This record gives sequence, structure tokens and C-alpha cells, in this order.
Amino acid sequence: MIALVSGSVVVRRSDHVVIDCGGVGYRLAVSAETLRQVPAVGHQVTIHTHLIAREDALVLYGFATEEERDLFLMLLGVQSVGPKLALEVLSGGPPRALLGAIASGDSARFQAVKGVGKRTAERIIVELREKVAATVPAQAPGIAAPGEPQAIARDGLIGLGYTPQEAESLLAGIAAETPEDLIAQALRAARR
Repeated sequence: MIALVSGSVVVRRSDHVVIDCGGVGYRLAVSAETLRQVPAVGHQVTIHTHLIAREDALVLYGFATEEERDLFLMLLGVQSVGPKLALEVLSGGPPRALLGAIASGDSARFQAVKGVGKRTAERIIVELREKVAATVPAQAPGIAAPGEPQAIARDGLIGLGYTPQEAESLLAGIAAETPEDLIAQALRAARR
């Protein structure tokens, strides 16, 4: 099993990177979240990996952190979630925020991911909630529970066409008591 790749970045694409390790180039499928942390071509990087052997290929998946790799492995355990879909889910935000969404039952966050419908989002939450509960504090900072004004406002912004990351960014630092006020202030901030 290849657990870690360390070397020079040779190729950096939207869905993969190639790392030169002592003259051998390893192609790693990566999430958008990991790609954000991979430096420019020519720089050194260390990436955690997981190898999946299929009958027609050996595919190496890369992760910026062990936490992201662990979440990937948990997602693979969910019925109807394969490696490609798991990477799409991981592209939806930092692992800590995704773990918080699972713990709080925020299915809207997962439905916003390309390829994840309502049933799959609910399945992810149901099948992983207990596993995740031990790793996420009850009130993790920056994570709103369903029904809270922040979570409702975030879902509202996603409904308006913003990505989950954009919605969270717009709501960061805004203080209001109702979801409507939060959305109004976020939209004002977006216009600036």
C-alpha cells in the first residue's frame, strides 16, 4: 500500500496532480480541497494517499491531510458512493466542516454536490453520523446545526445559486437573529 507520496509537483490539473518521487511520476486523483493546498509546479509537496486496485487499473488518490483521507475512506463505506463521488463530496469544503455537516444532519450541504441527490445525501448522514459523532465536538466552531438561523440562511443562499463555500464565506462574520436578516446582509456584502 502506498500511504504517502513526497516529491516535486510536475503536473497540476483540476482533478489530479503528478508528483515526481525520485524519477517516478505518481498520478494522484485529488479533490478541489486538496488541490488548493498543492503548490505550483516545481515546488515540493507531501500528500497522503490511498491506493484502489480495480481489475483494469490501479488508481492512487491524494489528500492534503490524514483527516481528509479518513473521511474519504468513510465515504467509500456508504452504499452507492464510489471514489469519484467521494472526491466530489470532499471538494465541498474542509474535512472538519463536512464532518460537522454529517454530525448535524445538514443534508442540503451534500445535495449541493454534483452527483449527490437527496437519497444519497441522507444515506451519507445516516450511515456516517455515529462514526463522525466521536470525532466532532457537539458545538464545533463555525458549524450551525439544522434549524439554526445560520444554517437556514446558508441553505437559502445555496437555493439562490451560491456554492456552499460561497454561502459560508458570505455569512462569515455577519451577526443577525433571523435567517432573513442574515441573507439580506450576505447579499449586500456580495454586491460590494
